Amino acid sequence: MHSSRRDVLRYSVAAGAVAASGLALQRASALGRAQPTAPLKILILGGTQLIGPPLVEYAKSRGHTVTLFNRGKTNAELFPELEKLRGDRDPKKGDGLKALEGRKWDVVFDDCGYFPRMVGASAEVLKKGGCNHYVFISSISCYAKNDVVGADETAELATMTDPTLETMGKEFEYYGPLKALCEETAAKTFGEATTIVRPGYICGPGDWSHRFTYWPARVEKGGEMVAPGAPSDPIQVIDVRDLAEWLVLVAEKRVFGTFNACGPERKLTMGEVLEACKANTKNDVKLTWIDADFLAKHGAGFPIWSPATGETAGFHTWSNARAVKAGMKFRPIGTTAKDTLAWFKTEPEEEHKKLWAQMPEADEKKLLEAWHAEHKG
Repeated sequence: MHSSRRDVLRYSVAAGAVAASGLALQRASALGRAQPTAPLKILILGGTQLIGPPLVEYAKSRGHTVTLFNRGKTNAELFPELEKLRGDRDPKKGDGLKALEGRKWDVVFDDCGYFPRMVGASAEVLKKGGCNHYVFISSISCYAKNDVVGADETAELATMTDPTLETMGKEFEYYGPLKALCEETAAKTFGEATTIVRPGYICGPGDWSHRFTYWPARVEKGGEMVAPGAPSDPIQVIDVRDLAEWLVLVAEKRVFGTFNACGPERKLTMGEVLEACKANTKNDVKLTWIDADFLAKHGAGFPIWSPATGETAGFHTWSNARAVKAGMKFRPIGTTAKDTLAWFKTEPEEEHKKLWAQMPEADEKKLLEAWHAEHKG
């Protein structure tokens, strides 16, 4: 997805953004997931950004032993109780991967692999040490096209002319192709003991990108607001907590293969998302639906939403049947919206400015005025 290509390299998690161990256990019980028969030794490459914190919390709640490997530069204060190995994904920098040499884990989660050379180096060291399962977190952006409705994991992958490049490009145009190459590299090393996970838009408490967060925040703000496209336009998002819980299940059940980690299980529409946001607030918000052609004519874009036609017709319709069959569950979109908004209210003013920069109030007002001027009566 285009926005994720621009935003993948930063993520912050506020205190309380992930469930406490007790709540996580309640969640597991509610999902009908019995405690695992044997605790696992889990290694997370990264672990302090994006998926990492809720993954750590849920794994701990299930009785597993977690080790983190990272540079210690981002959110280093998190999880003081865990074993933390310091190094660099690039074996050419500092001590590189030396801290991993000779160590064995039951499963490794690679949630910070962006360049195939570095993924290959990590995979080789861990395979040599006896690691039994490599879970690589990829992205829906790895696909070449988004124009087919309901496409699955067999769809064509994105490519790049020079696969040795180690840059995302000016517009993150290489993010998807590089993820596809990383998938291939991991699978070459671990073979059938590889799990490739391709998330769509990840949302929920702690989502630094504020893409999904824009919608519950904008609805709560009230007044007349632009609702892009049509109420029936499809939307796919996955709560970071649901993703983390499923990843732990994948490790416990030794689930191998490739999976689109998109949600929810059934079709979700833009109209349903905004109505769920409205249900969490009591204000005078008025939704004004503006069609995709008008938005394109005025050069207006909105976070997460994409036109349900043309080259983005299948953007929010990727099949998640494999992941659902493998146990992926989804909390209601209203719960995600409510929890995300509550978290966002605790964020500093700097983060609020970043959210509203996605669609400045003055720009939205001009867009509404132009729409009403063209649709008088």
